[in-house]
Amino acid sequence: KGGSEDFYNSGSIDFKFSSKTARYYVGASYQDQQGMYKVDKALKNYNTNTGFRKWTYRMNVDIDITKSTLLKVGISGSLRKQNDPGVGSKAIWTALMGYNAITSPITFSDGRVASCGNDNGDRFNPWVQGTMTGYNESWENNLQTNATLEQKLDFITKGLRFIGRFGYDTYNSNWVKRFQHPELWRASRYRDVNGDIVFERVVAEQKMTQSSGSKGDRREFFEWELHYDRGFGNHHVGGTLKYTQSSKVFTQGMGSDLKNGIARRNQGLAGRVNYNWAHRYFVDFNFGYNGSENFHKDYRFGFFPAVSGAWNVAEESFLKKIKWINMFKVRYSWGRTGNDRLQENGNDVRFPYLATIKEMFNDDNKPTGGYNFSDYAATDRYIGGMRYTDVASKDVSWEIATKQDLGIDFAFFDDKLTGTVDYFREHREAIYMKRKYMPMMVGLEGNLFANVGEVKARGFDGNIALKHKLGKVDFTLRGNMTYSKNEIIEADEETTIYTYKLDAGHRINQSKGLIALGLFKDYDDIRNSPRQTFGEVMPGDIKYKDINGDGIINNDDIAAIGATSRPNLTYGFGLSAKWKGLDANVHFQGAGKSTYFISGTTVYMFASGDGWGNIMKEMANTNRWILGVNEDPNAAYPRLTYGNNSNNNRASTFWLRNGAYMRWKRLDVGYTIPKSIVNKLHLNNVRVFFVGTNLLTFSKFKLWDPELRSDTGKEYPLNRTYSLGISVNL
Repeated sequence: KGGSEDFYNSGSIDFKFSSKTARYYVGASYQDQQGMYKVDKALKNYNTNTGFRKWTYRMNVDIDITKSTLLKVGISGSLRKQNDPGVGSKAIWTALMGYNAITSPITFSDGRVASCGNDNGDRFNPWVQGTMTGYNESWENNLQTNATLEQKLDFITKGLRFIGRFGYDTYNSNWVKRFQHPELWRASRYRDVNGDIVFERVVAEQKMTQSSGSKGDRREFFEWELHYDRGFGNHHVGGTLKYTQSSKVFTQGMGSDLKNGIARRNQGLAGRVNYNWAHRYFVDFNFGYNGSENFHKDYRFGFFPAVSGAWNVAEESFLKKIKWINMFKVRYSWGRTGNDRLQENGNDVRFPYLATIKEMFNDDNKPTGGYNFSDYAATDRYIGGMRYTDVASKDVSWEIATKQDLGIDFAFFDDKLTGTVDYFREHREAIYMKRKYMPMMVGLEGNLFANVGEVKARGFDGNIALKHKLGKVDFTLRGNMTYSKNEIIEADEETTIYTYKLDAGHRINQSKGLIALGLFKDYDDIRNSPRQTFGEVMPGDIKYKDINGDGIINNDDIAAIGATSRPNLTYGFGLSAKWKGLDANVHFQGAGKSTYFISGTTVYMFASGDGWGNIMKEMANTNRWILGVNEDPNAAYPRLTYGNNSNNNRASTFWLRNGAYMRWKRLDVGYTIPKSIVNKLHLNNVRVFFVGTNLLTFSKFKLWDPELRSDTGKEYPLNRTYSLGISVNL
């Protein structure tokens, strides 16, 4: 709880009622979560704290037009408001991690506002950032409407029905940034003739400026489905045929790119046929035939089949005699899916089969190279030569993922013990990417896009639950776990003699760096080791491994190390219990098989060389190399330097940390007031409850929250929250 009296509050209300031929639902909810910054309460006109508010609503009506015709109409939406300080939360946490206790005061004795300062705000003192830099405010409005018509067609054949759906959604977002900051000062090392400190102005005052923007889109979709579902004794058959069509067009924030004003359209046909005999043997066949505007007409449509089968062994006569086995199903599935969303650097790519040609001039009508035409003296303008900016990739098509899954579902002891275990494999081919290697003789400015990537993945997941009763206490133990690992097979890389530098053979986003061998013990150790080329080294500096054996440590010795910042292993477990009106729920979550580098001004102490930077307690108190005091080559931190140490301050196993953690994620405790009491108040149900989240974290990594997966810790952290509430049903 920071400068806000109400850190978090929420509420919801819903109504259900019905008539003979219709059913109605109306619901709404509200959330208000304020940030942890202490703000200046004298600011009455605007809020500089972080804050999030969300309002949601939903209305549904189901109408029986006839005994065989059902109409469903729904409207739902949300309104979100986000508030941040003018410099943004990222800058504040950069300053918090970088400011040490003696960097500067909040203000000097004469009233000047103190700061290390810089124009982008990263070094403003945190009080200035949180209270004197204005604010950012954004609004998001989502509206979804849909209508569904269901018609039973039993007059044609029993079990046949038709479903038609239409949806119309809109999204709008608006933001405004009002930024300002005061004049900022820093005390110099000098004094004037009167002995007073000489101040340096590091940042000039900026009056409030305003910028704003907006974006929005409109989405439409249409679906129709034919369903057939019928049983014939022990035989049960079903089938579905489905047609879909959707479009999305930007209504705001399109920019200058003409492609952004063109609707994004997709079209598809899907089908399914399923059969089971006596709920013992199951077979499913599925297909999808989908089209995307992103591809040339010759490659626009893709066919994606799938098949699955299952055997409920518990229904066999040789297992039916075992009473404690209620269900034991073995299943297998194989299928293909397609991806048409093409991206480069996180941005969508559209129409890669089209080329973009641009005249060779810049915005000031100056030629940028190539041949130019026309009489400049007469026309005051050249007719520039033309060049490709985006080369057509006509053959680009669907990215294909072939997936297999082998699983077991079980239920034992009257369904008291239930669970699922799956082993899965995935092979992604024709992954859309920009080619990394293109000979210069081709004569193109940039590399082409192509379906050249290939990745394989495998893993398992499972969940288990045990329900039991001890006396009058009902409890449930539950757990889940997922492990997955991928490997890049092909990434279109340039051939190299140092194959360990390739992405192929490693995981996506594999950590790469030098292998540290500890710290140099003395100058003899330096002279007898391979030459390191990242700067002058001294005893106490990090010593690296010469992977290629050429006697030189350079970028050719960078290799795959550790794992990835995204965990390969995630898990959770918990316990629920209920006794009379009391109920409780505890949930833990965790992750493992992940590593990430730590870096930045907080880790590389005094790396900026100008007094900027902090020292964490762990680094000050942990075993670190100190000349003449602790010259341990296995110390946790290298020698202290002022300014950037280009040898030490680089990605290596020395700065690689284990990202595993386990967190007490949630605690719920509630009490339902007896009916004998609430009925007297003309109420149906009343429950009071307490909820706590992010209560404890267990990890070997102590510098900041390991779930952030941050290399610098300069991120807004997860909050520990405590909530009290009441739920009332009329």
